[in-house]
Amino acid sequence: MTRLTGLPRRLVENGFIPPEKAEEILKKSAEEKSSFTAVAVSTGAVTARAVGTLASEEFGLPLLDLSAFDYELMPHGLVSQSLIEKHRVLPLFSRGNRLFVAQSDPSHILGIDEIKFNTGMSVEVILVEEDKLAIAVDKLISSSDTSLEDAFDDLDSALDDVDLEDPESRDKEQANDTGAGDDAPIVRFVNKILLDAVRIGASDIHFEPYEKRYRVRYRTDGILQEVSSPPINLSGKIAARLKVMSQMDISERRLPQDGRIKMKISNNKAIDFRVNTLPTLWGEKIVLRILDPSSAKLGIDALGYEEDQKKLFLDALSKPQGMILVTGPTGSGKTVSLYTGLNILNVEGTNISTAEDPVEINLEGINQVNVNNKVGLDFSAALRSFLRQDPDIVMVGEIRDLETAQIAIKAAQTGHLVLSTLHTNSAAETLTRLANMGVPSFNIATSVSLIIAQRLARRLCSQCKQPADLPIEVLLDAGLTQEQIEHAEIYKPAGCEHCNKGYKGRVGIYEVVQLTDAISRIIMEDGNSIEISDAARQEGFDDLRTSALKKVVQGITSLEEANRVTTD
Repeated sequence: MTRLTGLPRRLVENGFIPPEKAEEILKKSAEEKSSFTAVAVSTGAVTARAVGTLASEEFGLPLLDLSAFDYELMPHGLVSQSLIEKHRVLPLFSRGNRLFVAQSDPSHILGIDEIKFNTGMSVEVILVEEDKLAIAVDKLISSSDTSLEDAFDDLDSALDDVDLEDPESRDKEQANDTGAGDDAPIVRFVNKILLDAVRIGASDIHFEPYEKRYRVRYRTDGILQEVSSPPINLSGKIAARLKVMSQMDISERRLPQDGRIKMKISNNKAIDFRVNTLPTLWGEKIVLRILDPSSAKLGIDALGYEEDQKKLFLDALSKPQGMILVTGPTGSGKTVSLYTGLNILNVEGTNISTAEDPVEINLEGINQVNVNNKVGLDFSAALRSFLRQDPDIVMVGEIRDLETAQIAIKAAQTGHLVLSTLHTNSAAETLTRLANMGVPSFNIATSVSLIIAQRLARRLCSQCKQPADLPIEVLLDAGLTQEQIEHAEIYKPAGCEHCNKGYKGRVGIYEVVQLTDAISRIIMEDGNSIEISDAARQEGFDDLRTSALKKVVQGITSLEEANRVTTD
């Protein structure tokens, strides 16, 4: 306690955080070479508003609301982007030889000294809240490459002037034109749709033609929302542009196609899009999946595992052999879970090979193979090749057939750690699905070490969530125990400028089941999924519903959201 001074001491004295937590944050901030405030807010130990108010009192500095600041007034070019990113400071305005910068932690003086040295100006600190500063800095960095932004200035008027031709007539000249084509309204429209999706944190973009209308939708936090409705006559041109960007055959409109787009967002950031076209009754529907490489580096703590579930996952990863299966519907975060595990295992002494359809996240140090059925490189062929490549760890994107399942199980039985996914609803159904594929029950029982069934629930916005006053009968019917109700902090969504209808981001809901002797015995006896599920509950493994209710009790998500993603 004696080491605590300044802001950490004030936070402890005012009862916001315990002394042990303050020392832990101080240690972490020193390790990460970051400010105390940034670490305290990012870990959820204290709110940005509370830290900002206390810092204002402690250091005698004015607290500015950044959300009300006009970014057009910011001086450009005075402070280098690298310094802004390194020290998380934001130049706001200058007066003569005085430069006023926004900072969330006034005790972090190294950044101020470096800015003074580089600019030759006198620097004054204006205090702001950490969360708003982080958003503003990220916006500034992402908008440093303004070449695309400039193209959007007269977008609406340009769209009005487009020659409304028959959507079936594909203009190949537009596809091949590298000069004036960049100025075409369609090009600018598509670029804007893609950039906006990245900025708001969408996971998918849907371009959908219908008989009398055309719509564009974003999937944000698992929910689809319409964002644009361009003229139906433009559907063919939009499809052609997207196919050109993803290097598809623009003349082929009868068969589905897969492609990939790599789009430069700023000088130091590029986003990959996985693209799929589907011929429908009224034209080609095109869906883009936004692949963010940073999602694999979130760390296991950010995914939402309970402590006991996290321990089971890490224990399974530490074993030299066995099979870890991650299951759930499309868009439930299976890939992120797998890659988080691979990131933990990705050290110099291991040889990791993955077969995916397609490769979603690029990671250095991992040998990634794109499955290509056209040339005969399917999952089973890739797996057979892996086993001749002296692997330690093998990741199979998805087990779809008996041949792939058999090779994966043989690999797990012969001293390799195998990670894979299956499309089933629960852990118990995963085991019966393998049996239904034709995998012998004794092979399942001896090779599978851990099954993770998961869903993604929307996380309540920390800024605006409100206590939910629900009758005890409703809570008991939902599945909560009397003890949980007594200690519960149940909240409901409200909605503010920081979130989307009361929700911001998502959290994982998990069912983590380790194959115990009792469960293995049921599998060997060809038991059904109900028997396996009952045995898992008796062993103390929470099902998806129980895990979701724990998140409700902790105030992370709402009861409505838990009901949406899980069922009794």
